[in-house]
Amino acid sequence: MFNVTTKSMQWGEETLTLETGKVARQADGSVIATLGETSVMANVTFAKEPKPGQDFFPLTVHYQEKYYAAGKVPGGFFKREARPTEKETLTARLIDRPIRPLFVPGFKHEVLVMCTVLSHDLVNDPDIVAMIAASAALTISGVPFMGPIAGCRVGYSGGEYVLNPEVDDMQGLRNNPDQRLDLVVAGTRDAVMMVESEAYELTEAEMLGAVTFAHEQLKPVIDLIVSLAEDSAKEPFNFSPPDYSDLYAAVKAAGEDKIRAAYGNTDKQERVNAISEAKAAIIDALTEEQREDANLGSALKKLESSVLRGDVVKTGKRIDGRALDQVRPIECEVGLLPRTHGSALFTRGETQGLVVTTLGTGDDEQIIDALHGNFRSNFMLHYNFPPYSVGEVGRVSGPGRREIGHGKLAWRALQAVLPAPTDFPYTLRVVSEITESNGSSSMASVCGGSLSMMDAGVPLKAPVAGVAMGLILEDDGSYAVLTDILGDEDHLGDMDFKVAGTEAGITSLQMDIKVAGITPEIMEKALAQAKAGRLHILGEMAKALTSASDFSVHAPRIETMQIPTDKIREVIGSGGKVIREIVEVSGAKVDINDDGIIKIASPNAEAIQKAYDMIHSIVAEPEEGKIYKGTVVKIVDFGAFVNFFGKRDGLVHVSQIENRRLNHPSDVLKEGQEVWVKLLGFDDRGKVRLAMKMVDQETGEELAKQEGAEE
Repeated sequence: MFNVTTKSMQWGEETLTLETGKVARQADGSVIATLGETSVMANVTFAKEPKPGQDFFPLTVHYQEKYYAAGKVPGGFFKREARPTEKETLTARLIDRPIRPLFVPGFKHEVLVMCTVLSHDLVNDPDIVAMIAASAALTISGVPFMGPIAGCRVGYSGGEYVLNPEVDDMQGLRNNPDQRLDLVVAGTRDAVMMVESEAYELTEAEMLGAVTFAHEQLKPVIDLIVSLAEDSAKEPFNFSPPDYSDLYAAVKAAGEDKIRAAYGNTDKQERVNAISEAKAAIIDALTEEQREDANLGSALKKLESSVLRGDVVKTGKRIDGRALDQVRPIECEVGLLPRTHGSALFTRGETQGLVVTTLGTGDDEQIIDALHGNFRSNFMLHYNFPPYSVGEVGRVSGPGRREIGHGKLAWRALQAVLPAPTDFPYTLRVVSEITESNGSSSMASVCGGSLSMMDAGVPLKAPVAGVAMGLILEDDGSYAVLTDILGDEDHLGDMDFKVAGTEAGITSLQMDIKVAGITPEIMEKALAQAKAGRLHILGEMAKALTSASDFSVHAPRIETMQIPTDKIREVIGSGGKVIREIVEVSGAKVDINDDGIIKIASPNAEAIQKAYDMIHSIVAEPEEGKIYKGTVVKIVDFGAFVNFFGKRDGLVHVSQIENRRLNHPSDVLKEGQEVWVKLLGFDDRGKVRLAMKMVDQETGEELAKQEGAEE
């Protein structure tokens, strides 16, 4: 019934297995990849005819984590998987980016790639397994895909690169000081196609070494996919790239000069309008048949690309007149919003981000219901890209894949310099509102985010800046690496290479390639040029702010205190009665965890001190020999009980009230009276022994011992 093909290999510490032929046999390509006990099914289908008038490649990649894979029931009210989580969206992008450039040029048939996590062993992250499964499914499907690719994850610990480290090792590098890198690399056998990373200030050489190490480790996986395809691949789909050379010649003849003149405008909006007018003039010059050709859009884009790319490589000058390694003018401003905790406006040429930081308490931490378990995050970065930022109209809805991806990139760049939660017990939310865009707005979010957090008083280990690099690679091998690329240079170039970091090293690296990879020589040059650009931007940022500012008066203050874990129950009280009373009386917010760490938050310092004192009175132990102020709560024949330390009472024996014999304690005391007492100690049964007679009841100071007085 089944025609099953299975291939296996030892990969690092685990066995990698690819299987096809048993499940989802109506899909064009279906592969289940298993690493350890983590299994992901990838299914590929593609339309056999393009939609009429289709002028782009409609590839869609979905990645789904099924909670049953880890033996979990989803959280929430509906108890089923719903909208994609951030992890699912980011992984879908991770798979999409290296495979998209490898489809045959001109192929515009709809392609759907669906990856479903079926089993998760909580050791091997399913994102790498999904990427391998997707590549294998594409390779055997018959779709015109110039792969296969493979991917792997690399860590860096103790000066050594680690292949596919365990999930727990990579969960929040801030909490794992031994692990300095979380790097994902995808590529073909010959070249690297995609890089995604977060790091702890690695040098350029260390980062390049990690990429090289990863590329070597993924080559055996490509061989395994090829072996699977040799035994199970379908016949290649009959597709020939469209030949529109005659149309392109006509387009070029009609408007090459017009396009070149349009790109001579250094202002973005003027350039956009001039290019639109040039295209309209070209179309008017064509025949009716040429205007109706489905490849007209491709021919116009090819002409734009030829003009932009050729001029950059030949002249070393870019469309806005800059040199290849020149960063656009930068303006930085902080503290521009009066009621926010921290704010910054970062402008680089025609790219601008308004970035705002909010300081919250432990109650504001994000609870994440993940496949490998629930955890909390005290740092969030949200990125918004409204249509007006590029002078367009459009429908405004929730964050899309691009916004989630760009926000995560900025998050990765900044997380490495955050203070430890024990040193700075705040929840941080940074929001980047992109108000203008022509070039990398994610790197503007990094720069603005760094300034905004410092304006909010966050003691960052060092400021962080980011820069986007580009590449023009010609057929003859000549190339140009561009610093701080414009939108057109990104759109028509061959590489989008974003590097963020401090003066000491790289904290995040992301690379996407539109051609079949780049050489180590080009990557090394791009990293060196990016470092120079990053240091320049850091210098410009320093003109606005060099260190953390004072706290905003509107931001909460947080004090932390540690109590013994056996005292937690006393602070909380039965049904939370005690802690509610502390909150109501003091006006501060109180958060206590299972380790006995208490966070007290309020904009009012008096409220924090009041809550602190109330908690201290519950958990602290009285010290023998110290003097305390107390209240008489009960009088008996043999003495008086005094409440002197929180809710703790002690007995002042009648002989310890005054240095004379009393008939009854009520001769000098009454209930509710405030008195000064000295703690003499504890009896054999743990009862507290107090004394008044050696303390001056006016001042609370200890009297000199009188000769013959009883102790």
